[in-house]
Amino acid sequence: MRIGNTELPLGLILSPMAGYTDRAMRVLCRRLGAAYAVTEMVSAAALCYGDEKTAALAALTADEGPTAVQLFGHDPAEMRRAAAMVAAGRLPGGVVSCAPAAIDLNMGCPVKKIVSGGDGSALLRDVPLCARLTAAAAEGAAAYGVPVTVKLRAGWDEGSINAPEAAAAVAAAGATAVCVHARTRAQMYAPGADWSVIARVREAVPPAIPVIGNGDVTDAASWRRMIAETGCDGVAVGRAAMGNPWVFSEIAAAASGAPFTPPDADARRACAWELACAVVAAHGEAAGVRLCRGRICHFLTGMRGAAQLRARLHAAERLEEIREILLGGENFAGA
Repeated sequence: MRIGNTELPLGLILSPMAGYTDRAMRVLCRRLGAAYAVTEMVSAAALCYGDEKTAALAALTADEGPTAVQLFGHDPAEMRRAAAMVAAGRLPGGVVSCAPAAIDLNMGCPVKKIVSGGDGSALLRDVPLCARLTAAAAEGAAAYGVPVTVKLRAGWDEGSINAPEAAAAVAAAGATAVCVHARTRAQMYAPGADWSVIARVREAVPPAIPVIGNGDVTDAASWRRMIAETGCDGVAVGRAAMGNPWVFSEIAAAASGAPFTPPDADARRACAWELACAVVAAHGEAAGVRLCRGRICHFLTGMRGAAQLRARLHAAERLEEIREILLGGENFAGA
């Protein structure tokens, strides 16, 4: 599959997750097999107002590989302006960014503080607005040759599953790819994604528009099932990569017929340490340690002694404490 000028043979994507898919996570997953990534969601309004902290979320570096910047908002004029900023790499406060592989529009976030402002999955209740936002972003990015993609949910709730309609509308408005999280807003992240919605989206949009499936893909077996059941062109993996970025290695190995050996406990702790170091390098020790404590705990799932390790990590204040907990002291071998 192709998004703009980016060729993705497996269509294997790290899905955007607020608080998780920062540069540290994107680089790590890229090294372990993700062909493409999407940033944490970035407020179009905040970019237009010149917020430098928001600009930092949208800043990409050359070593990340192809990455899309995800924008959220509900005002077409702001979306047009923000898309132009991101596509040009000219961000508030003089923040410099490499060109993104695409600009992705968030029309799927279910979190209350996002939908209460009319953003994220709240947009699915106004399909014409979804189309206007897409057209505005495409117009803003066009001069810089950056394509626009859209992330949707199945619908607002079980009584209003309209992802096929919304997908057709944004494709007609200029979206070059559509990603579908096969849950409604009402479901949040509950088990039981309805992959049939992805299949219906695939039927609703032109064949030239890639459709990316998202929801309940946790390993190579579920990746194969999603493709077979939906006909989707690519798969986005989100929460399954938290603590297990090797899910991309496993899927890539399955696709090529190569063997895959799951990481042992030592490899998982070493990878958690790598992530912690990268987060601290980006944010400084005090803020970085607070930001990464919960994230690195995901790497400990299934290990003997994991509960004690997590308790110690949540109390850590310095990077050296994290190093000692993960790499020193007792040998907490995998269960």
